[in-house]
Amino acid sequence: MFMQSHRPLRKYPIHFKSFVAICTEIPIILIGMQVASHARDSAIISQGASPSTNSSGANPTKKTPPPAKILDQDTGQHPENNDMLLGDIQGLRPWMAQYGLTFTAVDINEVWGNPHGGTKQGAAYEGMTTLTLNWDPEKLTGIKNGLFNVSALQIRGRTFSSENLSSLAPISGIEARRSTRLWELWYQQGFWDDKLSVRIGKLSLDQEFNISDYGTLFLNASFGWPMISSVDTYSGGIAYPLSSPGIRFSFQPNKNWTNLFAVTDDNPNDVSFCNPSGAFTCDPQAKNLSGTQFNFRTGVFIINELQYHLNPESDDQPQNYGYPGSYRLGAYFDSAGFPDQRYNALKQPLANPSVEQSAYMRRTNWSVYAIADQMIWRSSSDSIHSAGIFGRIQTAPGDRSPINVAGDAGIVYKGIFGNEHDSVGLGYGFGSFSDRARQYDRDYRYFNDPNWRVRGTEHHLEMTWQIQATPWLELKPDFQYIFNPGGGLQLNEGYHKRIQNEAIFGLRSTVNF
Repeated sequence: MFMQSHRPLRKYPIHFKSFVAICTEIPIILIGMQVASHARDSAIISQGASPSTNSSGANPTKKTPPPAKILDQDTGQHPENNDMLLGDIQGLRPWMAQYGLTFTAVDINEVWGNPHGGTKQGAAYEGMTTLTLNWDPEKLTGIKNGLFNVSALQIRGRTFSSENLSSLAPISGIEARRSTRLWELWYQQGFWDDKLSVRIGKLSLDQEFNISDYGTLFLNASFGWPMISSVDTYSGGIAYPLSSPGIRFSFQPNKNWTNLFAVTDDNPNDVSFCNPSGAFTCDPQAKNLSGTQFNFRTGVFIINELQYHLNPESDDQPQNYGYPGSYRLGAYFDSAGFPDQRYNALKQPLANPSVEQSAYMRRTNWSVYAIADQMIWRSSSDSIHSAGIFGRIQTAPGDRSPINVAGDAGIVYKGIFGNEHDSVGLGYGFGSFSDRARQYDRDYRYFNDPNWRVRGTEHHLEMTWQIQATPWLELKPDFQYIFNPGGGLQLNEGYHKRIQNEAIFGLRSTVNF
């Protein structure tokens, strides 16, 4: 297996701490301007704090978020009070709302089983609770379009994918190491009728970047934060359940265009790069289980995403105005060093056990991606039934990236059995090991194990059904099938047989308290 003895990261001209120090001067100046401005009033505020939104509204430009994400500023509840299990919590929510405070709790529980394939067969439970406190400063200070957010996670259960499957793509977006941890902590300020917003603090980038609207219906983690952004980055990326200090700008000059830009530290847990011979040869989440570490010592992670919204809907438009769609083009850059996938520091085959086991470090890393969400049909007689498709493709340089091409696609149908909030979806995704990583496998076969397999492409297929059982309870039966797990990972070292294709059944419940 791959040795994890790497040299310390090199220091480069771009340093995260100094970069953010410059960026933070911008929102401070703008806030002074905003106090005197006259922004429009809004009846609701966005919570924006769930690791898996799973909102399959089949409309990529006018999403229907879960009840706990849209709260009334006067009552602290969803506009339809029965959409939250605890209602006003004996008057607590309306009392908090007087001071601009809102509180939500979302509890997700899952059961999974793989009767066929994997490293072993069995069943497991996974669960996650998200607690979020928001403060809108307008009621106390008069500052409009501001929002303070703090959220915490309680993660429990087994990591089913690593224990039973050894797949590259975790079967669930909530799967993570057991912990109770701080998640996000930030302040956001909007300017010029919220056309520009600036968010600064401890951020989780998967809440806004590199996400397909339709793809959020599915449970497999790679339909959310994608495989390249997870496998090819430090700590698995600035994504659930991790976050990094940074700053994010969102600019929407009109209803058709949005540009997102963020700068964060690139390594939330300050760990060595996880360079896998298999999918789980290291655990980047083992450090900082409390989530209270604010790392400023490593590289700079810069990401930008340009979005075009086709036929964006509004309340005053007719339903047959045109099928809405959303198209995104994005890229990220990481200033840290990344280990070459084949060679050691002396540019010798790293798989040779007789040579120095320290990787040759490549300067920086980057990736580009494109996402399309498009409604393709809706009923002319009602607003309940509609269908949409999505696709995403992403690439990264293969000499320093274990996975250099990955993507996913699928179709979502909303309104099954005449229920507006029920949806069904079919999705497919893949991730391919780079040529340099495969060369490492060939070297390992030559120097160590003649039965060693050369990794290729992992494919996953998912069918899911979202059922709105009650206004506050959502159920999701789910089936996934993973072809060539780990790209053809060996079942046992010394034997050529690979891990067999995996059939996985699951059920998720989501309760909005």
